[in-house]
Amino acid sequence: MPLILLIDTATDYGAVALSANAVITASKESESQKEHASFLQPAIRQMMIEAGESLSGIDAVAVTIGPGSYTGLRVGLASAKGLCYALGKPLITVNTLQVMALASIETYLTENLSYTIAPLFAPMIDARRMEVFTALYDLECRLVLAPEALIIDENMFASQLDKHQIIFSGNGAFKVKTIPVHPHITITATAHGIKHLAVLALEKFELHQFTEIAYCEPFYLKAFHTASKQ
Repeated sequence: MPLILLIDTATDYGAVALSANAVITASKESESQKEHASFLQPAIRQMMIEAGESLSGIDAVAVTIGPGSYTGLRVGLASAKGLCYALGKPLITVNTLQVMALASIETYLTENLSYTIAPLFAPMIDARRMEVFTALYDLECRLVLAPEALIIDENMFASQLDKHQIIFSGNGAFKVKTIPVHPHITITATAHGIKHLAVLALEKFELHQFTEIAYCEPFYLKAFHTASKQ
């Protein structure tokens, strides 16, 4: 029963947790993206104390690798890599969009929702203006369409919408409401949590799908640009 330290600071929601066999045994959460950097290390220390666990006793560290907030991704991955290096533990990286998709799939299955055609799941992270970071996953949380930075318009996922009900979630999903209504579009307020990262992290741990610490970088998906000074 592996004990995994989980770190998720990729979006507005931030959390750290301990999971034993994908069951959360201790956690700390933050709802302010701007505070993720100051939240992370103290939260890990306090959580370990309250749980009566030692960092040396964990079997791996799992972190959301992106896409997401540039600062949040850097903070989360830097902490995860530092802990893995210091403790000699393996690093597990999980795509943020897959974590979000799993949350939508869980809701779909729990609420016994049914559609006349097979569902696909499109988690969306707001990337400003009409752009989002998104991907498509099937009911088994397998990747159907690779992550991309997508401009929301009436042609979005046109071929997939012909054959599938697409369930949109995440803080970028509201932008879908700006395009003409399609009968195969569903928008849900389902939000992901650290428990969803726990499930995917355990799968990777059992398959020994670890990430090389030295060469691991955040999955930004889109280059970060700042306004140049005149």
